[in-house]
Amino acid sequence: MAGVGTGGTITGISRYIKHTAGKPILSVAVEPDGSPIITQAMAGEEIKPSPHKIQGIGAGFIPKNLDLSIVDRVERVTDEESKAMARRLMQEEGILCGISCGAAMASAVRLAEKPEMQGKTIVVILPDSGERYLSSMLFSDLFTDQELSQ
Repeated sequence: MAGVGTGGTITGISRYIKHTAGKPILSVAVEPDGSPIITQAMAGEEIKPSPHKIQGIGAGFIPKNLDLSIVDRVERVTDEESKAMARRLMQEEGILCGISCGAAMASAVRLAEKPEMQGKTIVVILPDSGERYLSSMLFSDLFTDQELSQ
């Protein structure tokens, strides 16, 4: 599972594992529910980008790096789910990551709850640090101004 920004991560990793290593995997792209352009493209629909708050994914177009033929499934995630999971990862797991990582992990947790995924290994790519978001809407209310300036 990976959030899709440029498409390079999911395409490169999936292509290597599926074609070079010859391993059977389910490649899952994560995109904002508010701007489901990958879902639209895979369904043959007109692409209609919309604003969303998940920085780093959901660019509003299909990037040239993204090979849709290698994507097996698309999971959509809301802004609020993404923010809540990024905060949860920081507070409960000690993983300081950005909102796009929150999106990927929220989707992974939801996918893991499905009966057909029981007993499966789910790998989630979290490529972003949350350090640059400490003063943003993602984490700002968790810290004092003094803590943020240190």
